[in-house]
Amino acid sequence: MDNLDITRQRLHNQRLVGSPCERPEDVVRWLCAVQAQDYAGAKWAVAQRTTDVTDAALDRLFNEGKILRTHVLRPTWHLVTPEDIRWMLRLTAPRVNAANAYQYRQLELDDAVFARSNRALVKALQGGAQLTRTEIARVYEKAGIRASGLRLAYLLMRAELDAIVCSGPLRGKQFTYALLDERAPSAKEPGHDEALAELARRYLASHGPALVKDFAWWSGLTLKEARAGIEMAKAHLQHETVDGEVYWFAAGQAACGEMETPLVHLLPNYDEYVIAYKDHSATLDPALTGRAGDALMAHLAVLDGRVVGGWRRAIQRKAVTVTMNLPLRPKKSEKAALQSAIERYSRFLGMPITISS
Repeated sequence: MDNLDITRQRLHNQRLVGSPCERPEDVVRWLCAVQAQDYAGAKWAVAQRTTDVTDAALDRLFNEGKILRTHVLRPTWHLVTPEDIRWMLRLTAPRVNAANAYQYRQLELDDAVFARSNRALVKALQGGAQLTRTEIARVYEKAGIRASGLRLAYLLMRAELDAIVCSGPLRGKQFTYALLDERAPSAKEPGHDEALAELARRYLASHGPALVKDFAWWSGLTLKEARAGIEMAKAHLQHETVDGEVYWFAAGQAACGEMETPLVHLLPNYDEYVIAYKDHSATLDPALTGRAGDALMAHLAVLDGRVVGGWRRAIQRKAVTVTMNLPLRPKKSEKAALQSAIERYSRFLGMPITISS
């Protein structure tokens, strides 16, 4: 195995080449979680791993609660499925709370305040209610809890981590919150060790080949916990050493073999293909050396599995402008592959796209 094998296998395992998932919710389930502070980008990430799904269709699934959005794994939003949300919260929320501890202290938020804010939120949302962030701020204020700016953000994040709330349906373009008990009724949850092994197994099946430090970064767990999870899932895994680094992946996973090239993906900024790894050496084009930060901050232009540049979108009412940032001029065949990727994005949005560079 070498870096080319790693990129090809990751593309295959992440369903960016080969057989796509049948439904958007299957994508989220397969990947375990999809980073989603950029909701529009997260929808495009899911769409590229299915066939012919549109932006509007994903909004409908989100509104129906087939896909939920909450803080889990790391201190940021992710898309998760209703059947996975509880055990993943139970496993990873303690680490997110530990990461948030400094801000909790700075904002004068302690367990007593969180208990009061959670009670007020449950009372306000019971019976299927869904409230926007602004409306919830008023609920907190009526309960005598200061709630604005960062303080409001951390009050709501803690309610998500405590499995009190998750995403409700969109109200126009505004997000709402709803009670988790009403969006994802309780189900039997695995114990800590079983959950840890399950997360390791599923991460490496969908994201492998990957390093232990990649799994630790993605999950938000410590390196010790990551190693323990992989050890407990070892019967389902295998590994290979590349340049002194041990890469783990699912046992018996079919090699992806040759793939049609050139192949371009226009991935969103926080796509799992890049954000799910601590080490990007296998997937970052050498031409971006010294410019990786700029490339990874934009949406990602990926050629044959290697990040070769970035792109940005400007969405107007009836059209979209895509601006490309490619350090190296693409060849004629690569331009055709890029055009194909842009056309797919246009179909997803249901709007024409103008390209600038």
